[in-house]
Amino acid sequence: MIEPFTECQKRDGIISYGVSSYGYDARVAPEFKIFTNVNSAVVDPKNFAEDSFVERNTDVCIIPPNSFALGRTVEYFRIPRDVLVICLGKSTYARCGIIVNVTPLEPEWEGHVTLEFSNTTPLPAKIYANEGVCQFLFFKADRECEVSYKDRSGKYMGQKGVTLPRL
Repeated sequence: MIEPFTECQKRDGIISYGVSSYGYDARVAPEFKIFTNVNSAVVDPKNFAEDSFVERNTDVCIIPPNSFALGRTVEYFRIPRDVLVICLGKSTYARCGIIVNVTPLEPEWEGHVTLEFSNTTPLPAKIYANEGVCQFLFFKADRECEVSYKDRSGKYMGQKGVTLPRL
């Protein structure tokens, strides 16, 4: 279901990742899209301007004040048909004013999870690549769903890398 998979929580001098009590703490890859207003674009989820982001491959992503960045999990997820997964931010980042968007992974969805990091502070904020950034909570149903994400041919199915909004 998760590749690569870490069977226990790792945390020697880093923000923890791996299996937790009731979930899995995932890492962010060193691939980021940082929002910029240099082109004065309008943020439009139906027609998102790719030049609204600056791309960086780095071990430390600096998010400007009151801005956001996109990243993706190191881990690739394959969700079973009878499981729903919820992604939540880690409190270590939340206590610094960095919020990870809450998002579901629907039954039979698969891919790298695109993560949105909001810097709610008036100061630049750091995100550390290859360290824990969010926790996934798994909810097993008593039966399989009638229509899965795969059945619906969901637009984010099989995504790899940081994926921008699709219509």
